[in-house]
Amino acid sequence: MKRTLTLLLLTGLVLSAGLYTYLRQPDSVPEVRTATVSTGDVIDSVGATGILEAVTTVQVGSQVSGKIQELYADFNSIVRAGEVIARLDPSLFETQVEQSKANLIRAQADVERLAIAIDDAETRLARAEGLSARDLIPASELEAAQVEVRLAEAQLRSSRAQMTQAEASLNQVNVNLGHTIITSPIDGIVISRSVDVGQTVAASMQAPILFLLAADLTKMKVNANIDESDVGRIRPGQVVTFRVDAYPDSEFEGLVSQVRLEPIVVENVVTYATQIDVPNPDLRLKPGMTATVTLEIARRNDAVRIPNAALRFRPTDDMFVALSLPLPEQPEVGRSDDQGGRPEGRRQMMERFQNMSEEERTTMREQLGGRPEGRRQMMERFQNMSEEERTTMREQLGGRPGQGGVGEQANVGAVALGRWPLTQFQPRSAAQQRSMRCLARYQ
Repeated sequence: MKRTLTLLLLTGLVLSAGLYTYLRQPDSVPEVRTATVSTGDVIDSVGATGILEAVTTVQVGSQVSGKIQELYADFNSIVRAGEVIARLDPSLFETQVEQSKANLIRAQADVERLAIAIDDAETRLARAEGLSARDLIPASELEAAQVEVRLAEAQLRSSRAQMTQAEASLNQVNVNLGHTIITSPIDGIVISRSVDVGQTVAASMQAPILFLLAADLTKMKVNANIDESDVGRIRPGQVVTFRVDAYPDSEFEGLVSQVRLEPIVVENVVTYATQIDVPNPDLRLKPGMTATVTLEIARRNDAVRIPNAALRFRPTDDMFVALSLPLPEQPEVGRSDDQGGRPEGRRQMMERFQNMSEEERTTMREQLGGRPEGRRQMMERFQNMSEEERTTMREQLGGRPGQGGVGEQANVGAVALGRWPLTQFQPRSAAQQRSMRCLARYQ
């Protein structure tokens, strides 16, 4: 018996100490965001992203197939127009040149031979004409001599055509031989090199790309895709600011130079390419960098400024209660099959709370709303209820099953404000008893 009394005494002391500590906890103060009204520039802008590119880029390719024999330029090399930057193996084309020269020489020899044959045929024709005039030969011999001359002339024309063809073939192989020497078409810098020495390139349908040259990196451009809802406010000449990840603390400027008419449709999203000219005198910007662009649409200097969040405000029912103002009318929201709860549950609950005295409201806030421990205890009670009791509570409060709570629309304070049977709660302290008595008066 003595041991039991001792345990009861210790238990009572522990509970008393815990209750005293709980009641001595200060009321929690809700966090309120504040901001100071300031004066400054207000800018309306449109955001987009784009890729930095050189204003003029040239792809240097090979017009003939072959093996890369030498490379005279590499990444970041400065090149001049006409400078040799690569060479292909010319041995195959040199052989073709020699063969074409031989074909031309043979065609020229044929022309000379046929020219001599014509002279001989003309001589025989003149002799046949003299003899025929004196009736020394039959007319058939004269006609044969005439045919021989015409045949020799036709063969000469054909031979001359073959000689011309041989000359053209020689010129073609000479051009191909010249194409084995790759030169720079512009003054610029090598941005990309796509081949190595010993690599074979095949120019069948299109010329393989060997180098990518940029004419001048001190002037660059950004191609940004602007959404169709904002493109109507973009005009050439507008000021643009942008940032790149390489220099997060630096801001760069540019000007809109062109808004293209061609739409870009990706997954039913329509955008329009906008070109922005960017000066790059110190060469800090590199081709391919991603730019986060801000296009300035309108500006007001020395305007009164407040955060955008302050312009988007929707008061809650608790705010109307705190100010003793009537609750505004709300449209009813619910399921068409009437299987959900009543959407006016929270509204009725807040109206009951408005009818309480200030002392009763204070007691209720201390018990349920002002201390996190009170909310935790109410949630624990809800978790200990049966499924039938939880269903009844949701039907009365208009909530839907949540993550172990009373529902998505009902809260713990609503449970204590009379929308659920008070007999389910067993008061454990004087403060709880006072709260239950207050609630019973408005049930």
